[in-house]
Order: sequence, then C-alpha cells, then structure tokens
Amino acid sequence: MRAAAVLALALACADAAAAEKLVIGSKRFTESYILGEIVRMAAGGAAAAEHKPGLGNTGILYAALKAGSIDLYPEYTGTIAREILGLQGAPGIDELNRALASQGVGVAVPFGFNNTYALGMREELAARLGVRRISDLARHPRLKLGLSPEFTARADGWPGLAKEYALPQTPVGLEHGLAYEAIAAGRIDLTDLYSTDAKIARYGLRVLEDERGFFPRYDALLIYRLDVPARHPQAWRALQGLAGRIGEERMIRMNAAAEIEGRTFAQAAAEFFKEADPSARRGQAKRDLIAALFADDFARLTREHLLLVFASLLAAVAVGVPLGVLAAKVDASAQPILGAVGVIQTIPSLALLAFLITLLGAIGTVPALAALFLYALLPIVRNTTTGLSGVGAGMRQAAAALGLSAPDRLRLIELPLAMPSILAGIKISAVINVGTATIAAFIGAGGYGERIAAGLALNDNTLLLAGALPAAALALLVQALFEIIERACLAKGARASA
Repeated sequence: MRAAAVLALALACADAAAAEKLVIGSKRFTESYILGEIVRMAAGGAAAAEHKPGLGNTGILYAALKAGSIDLYPEYTGTIAREILGLQGAPGIDELNRALASQGVGVAVPFGFNNTYALGMREELAARLGVRRISDLARHPRLKLGLSPEFTARADGWPGLAKEYALPQTPVGLEHGLAYEAIAAGRIDLTDLYSTDAKIARYGLRVLEDERGFFPRYDALLIYRLDVPARHPQAWRALQGLAGRIGEERMIRMNAAAEIEGRTFAQAAAEFFKEADPSARRGQAKRDLIAALFADDFARLTREHLLLVFASLLAAVAVGVPLGVLAAKVDASAQPILGAVGVIQTIPSLALLAFLITLLGAIGTVPALAALFLYALLPIVRNTTTGLSGVGAGMRQAAAALGLSAPDRLRLIELPLAMPSILAGIKISAVINVGTATIAAFIGAGGYGERIAAGLALNDNTLLLAGALPAAALALLVQALFEIIERACLAKGARASA
C-alpha cells in the first residue's frame, strides 16, 4: 500500500507539473516531429512548453486534444476537413473553426506551406511504363504498392483515391519512413508521398499528376483547444509569430536536415530560428552509435522506462497472485480467470493502447501503465495457480493434522512451496514488460521506445539501435536480478525445510 501511495503521489506531481506547461503533440513522421519542436521553441522552450512527440495517427492525436491530454498539435487543413469533419471541397480557416467550435477546438497560425498527398514512382520505371498521371495506373494492375498504414485507411487516402480513379491494385502497408528505401531497392513500385518530403528529389521519384484534383490542399497550421489562449496567453502570443513564416522550400530543407543529414529533430527545428541563410548546405552527418546511446535524453528515457516496467509489474503482482490463488482454490473460477487473462495477452498492443486511450480519456503514462499491467497478468496468474496445484495432498493433510486453519496453511505452507513457480512467473512478466514498454512511446509515455519511433520515422538504424540496445540490456539485468532473488528464496526455503 505504501508503494502504491508513493507511486500515485509521483504521478500526481508529474501531472501537475505538466499541467503548468503548454503541451504540444505531434504525429509519427519527420515533418510533424520538426513542427512540434518549432512550436515548443517558439512558445518559450522547455520552461514553458512540453513536446510529446510521435503520438500516432490523426485519430489518436485528435482524441488526446479533445480529452485535454495535449493542448495543440500541428495539423493540415485537408486532414481536418476530410478525416476529422468529413467535409468536401477546400474549406477555409473560418469555416473549419465554425465546424470545430462545438467540440471545443479551433485552428489558427497557418505556417505558410501546403504539404499535400501525392503518389510517386521511380523515374526509370514510370518512363518505361508511360505513367505520368494517377489515371495511368489503371493500365498496370500488377504494380506493387507500398502505402503508409494511415493512408490505406483514410477517407482522403487510398479507399477514396482507388474509387475515384478505378485503380485495381491491392496495396500493402508500409511505414512511411521505410518506403523510400523500399522503392529505391525495387521492392515496391509506388508509394504515397508528402509533397514536402526531402527524399523525393534525393531518390529521383516522379510525382504523378492528380489530374482530377482528388487531394485537397493540406495547409499546415495549429489545431488547438479553445481555452489555450486564456491559459497560456504569453505562449499563445509568441506562437502568432509563426504565421506565414515557413515556406515549402524551407520546410523541405528542415526535413532534409533530419532525414538526409542526420540532424536531430530539435537541431532541424533550430535552423528556423537561425539568422544565417538556412539554404547553406552542410555535409551529411552520420550518427555515431555511442553518442546516440548516451545522448542527453538517456537519463530521462531510462527513468521513464523503469517507471513503466516496475510500476505496472507491482500492480500486476498485487492483483495476479490473489487471482492465481483463487483459480487454484475454487475450481469454478479457474477457467474464467485463466481464460480472461489469456485473451488479454492476445490483443495487439497498439489496439489495446488505442482502446485504453478512449476508455481513460488520456494519453501518456496512465494508459501505458494500464496496458502493461494487463499484459503482465497472465504469467503471474498461471504460475501461481500451477505452483499451488503442485503442492502435494500429503503436505496439505499433514498441515491440517497439525491444526492449521486454511488461511494459515496457505500462508505458511502452500505459498512458500509455490514460491519458485510464482517468482518464475513474475520474472517472465518483468522481462516481457521491458520489451512491451517500448510501444508506450507511441502514445507519449516516453521510455526507450521514443528513440525507436523516431528511428522508424527516419529509417535510421543507428537511432533504432540506440533505443533497442538499452531495452535489451535492461531485460537482461531484470532477468539476472530475479534469478538472484529466486536463488535466495530457494536457499531460504531449504534452510526452513532442514
């Protein structure tokens, strides 16, 4: 109980500290990361604003905005009109604000550039097949399409586009950060593009003409909670200075700084504020693995990862062991309990996180802890049940003959004998949690997964390793720790038996 109270107090303090700052969200692609950093810096930096990067797709960000988990995030007019509001045409800012007002949100601060969707192919392949327009794709049904998962599901993405142009292909889902290398290597023939992607020119892709104007304008701006100007007046005034200051060429250059030159998102965003000519080219910077591993964010990410792993594990032990005891002692409860925790284990992690965000009305640490707690239950419950079931009938009869009550038999005889099995279940849950906790970064809970999400967005193997290696090392340390605890408990049990 004391540990739970300390944890609750720590989370409450963290939430209170975050509530004093302007909380900025961003999606899981390069440009959104950079725009989130620009907004944070313009609002006054770390002292005034907090950036929760790479939170996922439009649905997750918008749900977080309405729930108050974030205050604002960079968005695009076409996405708001088509995906959020279901509007057709090209509504202006005033029309968008009228439609959004009933939901307590609005749009403001147009940055000054349009980043529309497009489709792209290798120039050599497009020339050979005679493909210049989207309608030309209908003549080539065997083309291999690799499209970003969100694009394949959006109303203004593949479903609507395929219907408009009568396209027969069946695309496969592919993370946007991986698509450029895949198309360059010939593993796919066509992918969806953002018109401000720096890699379009680098890989010599042909952007297909959208002759029917299916894709609307996607002018970048801020979508925000209507109470933000009153709660953060100074930061809001500062953000007005961003209006109209980021042109398409400037945005492409900043994207290139992150995707091609190896700069961090914060470094790419800082170029916007430099007085020097931002068009000055630098040599490509190759990330160093050691430097990436022990970068400035290492201590913060370690703290966040440890909190996610051990807070959820403590809660799972507190609930899982009693459930295992119940399943072992009451035959009618065994199948429902084991079946329920088994079904939870089969739910895909991102799907469970999305469900918990909706259920709890929040993003970040709380739904991440809830998901990890649920995933940790199965090994603990099953091993507790198995350990207690393995206690011999003779041992129980001997304890009963000594006059021990059922609770005393459980506490003094059965649980100590089942402890090796219980500890093994806890160890399995702990190791699983270390790996699964990396997924929590996709909803703003931090941890080593934050580097993995950024590495996926950039297709940067060094950044991916900088997140994966500490998580693997932590898993090994946790396993070693529990093996030491197991040996100590076994030795204690042996002495007690003697």
